Amino acid sequence: MTTDIQKRIREQVTTHPVVLYMKGTPKFPQCGFSANAVRILSTLGVNEFLAVDVLADPEIRQNIKDYANWPTIPQLYIKGEFVGGSDIMSEMFQSGELKQLLEG
Repeated sequence: MTTDIQKRIREQVTTHPVVLYMKGTPKFPQCGFSANAVRILSTLGVNEFLAVDVLADPEIRQNIKDYANWPTIPQLYIKGEFVGGSDIMSEMFQSGELKQLLEG
């Protein structure tokens, strides 16, 4: 069962250029960290991305943590690679690194 979920996650992160696993939706984030992640992407002009609401899918919620070996949500993936959570996104945004990653 877990392998099916892992395959689904792998498919999501590899078939979409930007994927954000978050609590809630971009229009209605359910936690401050998810809201911050959406705000950063929006500020960088990234309005088209796959947002996966982990609250609506408990299997994804647990397995995404295992997939990236990262204990918290939100989780950002760019071009199939795990970038990090809200704090890392904030740091990379401020340094300009996130913009470069999105453009590269």
